[in-house]
Parts: sequence; structure tokens; C-alpha cells
Amino acid sequence: MNLFNHLIVAFLPLVPKPIVRWISRPYVAGVELADAVRTVKQLNQQGMCATLDVLGESTLDPALCEEAIADYHRVLEAIEQERLDCNISLKLTQLGLLIDREQCRQNVRRIMQKAAACGVFVRVDMEDASVTSATLELFQQLHAEFPNSGIVLQAYLRRTLADLKNLTAQKTNFRLCKGIYIEPRTLAFKNPQIINENYTLLLERGLQAGCYVGIATHDEKLVWQALRLIDTLALSRDQYEFQMLLGVDEELRDLIVRAGHKLRVYVPFGKRWYAYCTRRLKENPQIAIYVLKALLGIKTK
Repeated sequence: MNLFNHLIVAFLPLVPKPIVRWISRPYVAGVELADAVRTVKQLNQQGMCATLDVLGESTLDPALCEEAIADYHRVLEAIEQERLDCNISLKLTQLGLLIDREQCRQNVRRIMQKAAACGVFVRVDMEDASVTSATLELFQQLHAEFPNSGIVLQAYLRRTLADLKNLTAQKTNFRLCKGIYIEPRTLAFKNPQIINENYTLLLERGLQAGCYVGIATHDEKLVWQALRLIDTLALSRDQYEFQMLLGVDEELRDLIVRAGHKLRVYVPFGKRWYAYCTRRLKENPQIAIYVLKALLGIKTK
């Protein structure tokens, strides 16, 4: 990150919430469940499926965990009632992982029970490296009881190839992304080319093992590598899907769908949008530049 980007990140706490909300509108469906349902319906009409994420993480208050469980139950009921082509994504630190692991497991289990009753797939998201091992362990415990679930692997982590080997034996459904959390070099690759090559290696190993892979990327170089592997391995369209974040490179998203591939859009929503947006802005200073332009009245093309 260059000096200018450092200055922009340092400047973010001074940005008024309405400005951050305005900048983040393409990337967050809204505050209410109705906003999220409306967004998913629009995506479904465009030939895309979705996954809903109730925003929140790093919870240290058990009452907030209960609130999140109730929110996810309402989400699952809405998916079933509205017949949405949609699953859900969970962050374990939102559900008590930093408070008590066993209680977290029980909290996630309650959501997975409800999801199973509604016929909805559950994706357990990956967070920063401090909780990677705990997330994998808890997921594997629950996956035995709830097979209609999957995990996330991050290609920039040095450990991920070893983690994948443990998952491929069970042909575990996983989403593969690059990784966005800022980690030390001892834990994560820093060179973009190495990250891309590791991503391609992990994707190849997963697809060869017969895992259903959510190919989560906005990098067209990686999309091309994925298409190459799909062709080389002669995969059918039900053995993988592409995944992208709401509001990011919609042109590439449309190209993938028009080519006949399944594509799922990650749709975050909820009243904790501000923490999510500011973290995203810190991790991607290029977006933060738009905040600065907005404050200065400079139109962004």
C-alpha cells in the first residue's frame, strides 16, 4: 500500500456515515431483510443465484449471537417462502467462536437444523488467520451431521494446500477465494502472481478430487484458468459454480452467465453494514479513493 493509500485509510474514521453508505450502496443490499430479498429476486431474474450474509462478526456478547441466530432463521424462512434460489453464509465469530467454542457449535447447529428443514445449503465463511483452525475443526464436526454445508479456503494462506488435502478425501464442497484479511508474510503469500498460481493449483486439486467448488474471484486471469481447467477435465456444469460479490465487476459477471455457467452472488445486508463497509474500504484503498472524491465533489466516471 503506498503512502497516498495509507493516508486515505487513516482518513476513513472522519468520513460521515451517510457518505460511506452512499459509496457502499452497490456492495450492500440494505439494512432490512426485505432489501436483501428484493436484491436476490432481481439476481434470480437475471439467471443468477445468491447467498445471503447477515452482517456481523467478532461478537463478544452472547445476546448478539442470539440476535444473529434469530436473523438467520428469518432469512431461511424468507428463502423458503419466496422460493429464492439462494443459500446462506455464516461467520463463526458472529455466532460465539470468540466466546466459547462449544456454545458456538450449538449456535451454528441451530441454524443448520433450520436450514436442513428448509432445504437450504449453508456456507461457513473463513475469517482471519487467528480462527482458521477453529473454523475448520468446528465445520468438520458439523458437516458429518449436516452434509448440505460447505467451507471456504483462502488461496493466499501458506497452509491452505495442506488444509485442502484433508477436505478432498470427503469431497467437501468449498468456496475458493484469494483472501482479503491483512496477514503477516509468515502466514500468507504476498506476491500477487504466487497467490494466483496457488489459487490455480488449489482449484485444480479440488476439481480433480471431485469436490464441488465455488470459484470465487473477480480476477479475469483466474476466471480464464478456471475455464481452462473446466475444459481440460471435461466437467459438467453441475460440478462447479462461479461466485462474485454484489456490485463488483458486473460486466464480467454477465459474461460468465451468458456463457452458460452457474454464478452465485454474495449478498451482504443488515444493520451492521458500517463495520463491514469500513473494513472493505481499508482492505481495498482503491474503493476508499471514491470516498475522497465524493467528499471533494469530484464525479467518478
